[in-house]
Amino acid sequence: MTNLFNKWRYYGLEQDDYNACKKIAFLNNINALRWANLVVFILTVLFSIFPIVELLLRTNQQIEKLTIRVVFYLGHSLIALFLFFIACFQNKRLKNEKPISNKFLFALIILYYLNIMSLGMNMAVWMDITKIAGSFIGIFICVLFLFNISPILYLGLTLTMLCVYITAIISVKESHVWNYDIQNALFAGFMGLIFGWQIIRNRITMISNAIKLKDENTIDALTRLKNRRDFMNNFQRFITTYRQTDNFLCIAMMDVDFFKNYNDHYGHSMGDECLRAIGKVLGGLHKSDGIYAARVGGEEFALLWHVVNSSDAEKTGLRVNQLIADLNIPHEKSSIAPHITISIGIHVARCGVLYDTKYLYNLADKALYAAKNQGRNRTVVSM
Repeated sequence: MTNLFNKWRYYGLEQDDYNACKKIAFLNNINALRWANLVVFILTVLFSIFPIVELLLRTNQQIEKLTIRVVFYLGHSLIALFLFFIACFQNKRLKNEKPISNKFLFALIILYYLNIMSLGMNMAVWMDITKIAGSFIGIFICVLFLFNISPILYLGLTLTMLCVYITAIISVKESHVWNYDIQNALFAGFMGLIFGWQIIRNRITMISNAIKLKDENTIDALTRLKNRRDFMNNFQRFITTYRQTDNFLCIAMMDVDFFKNYNDHYGHSMGDECLRAIGKVLGGLHKSDGIYAARVGGEEFALLWHVVNSSDAEKTGLRVNQLIADLNIPHEKSSIAPHITISIGIHVARCGVLYDTKYLYNLADKALYAAKNQGRNRTVVSM
C-alpha cells in the first residue's frame, strides 16, 4: 500500500528527484501567480468601464445597482493588483536567494482562487445571468493548470473549492435558478480534475527531464561531482547568499599530493579509481554539511560553503584531510605518507562584500600553493 501511495504521489520518481522538481515548480508558481493576477486585474478593470459609463450618462437603469457593480469590479481588481505586487516582491526575494514559505505561497494561491470564485458569484447575482456562475467555475478550475502542485493538494483544493462554490450558489440563488449552475460547476470541476491531473504530471515530467539534461552537462563523469562549469556558475550564487549577514564564505582548493607519481606507478585505471573514491568522500560532505563540491581539474577539487565563525573553516579543512587519509589508498611513490593525501588551501571572505569570482578563486589557489610549499598533506587558511 505504501509503494502504491508513493508511486501516485511522486509519479514514479524517486523522492529526491521529485523534491528537486518541486523547487523549480515553486519558482514557476510565483511567476504564474504574478501573471494570473495581472490578467484578472486587467479584465476586472475592463468589466467596470461599462457600468461607469452608464453612471456618468445616468441611464434609466438603477444607479444603486450600477454603483454596486462598479464597486465589486474595482474591488476584485484591487485584490488582484495587491496579490500581483506580493508575487512580484516574493519573486525578487527568490532572486536574492531568500527562502519563501511553501505555506505562504499556497495561501496566496488560495486567495487568488477565492477572488476568482467571488467574482463569479457577484456576476451571477448582480447581472441576473444564470449561466455566468457556471462559466466562471470553468475558469476557476482551469487556472489550476497554471500551478505545479502535488496531486494531494490539487485534489483537495479542487474538491474543497468546488463544494464551497456550490454551497455559495445554493445559498444566494433560488432553487429554480441555480440548477444549471450546479450542473455546469460539477461538470467543469470533474473535467478539471481529470485533465488538470494529467497536465501537472506532464509538467513534472518535463521539469524532471530538464533537470537530468542539466545534470548531464554539469556533472563530472568520473567522480559524479559537479564539474568546473557548474562550479563557476554557482560561485556567484554563494557570494550573494547571506550577503546581509555576518557569515563567512569559504572557498577551498585542493590537490591530490603526488598524483602524477601515483598514475605512473599504478596506472591510469587505478588513478581513476582513486579519484572516484575521493569524489565519493567529497560528495558525502554535501549531505552531511551542505558543502558544495566540484572537480575543477585532473586531480584538483573545489569546495564552497558558509560558516558563522571563520575559525570553523580550518576545522573543516583538517577534517577533509583526515577523511581522505582514512581511505588508506596505498601510495608508494609519495614522499610524505604511505597513502594518498591531499593539500588544501582555503580563503575565507566575509559575506556582504562584493567580490569578483576570479579574485577569490586566485586567493584560494594561492593558499593551496602555500599548503604545498609547507610540506603538503595539510590545510592553509587565508583571510
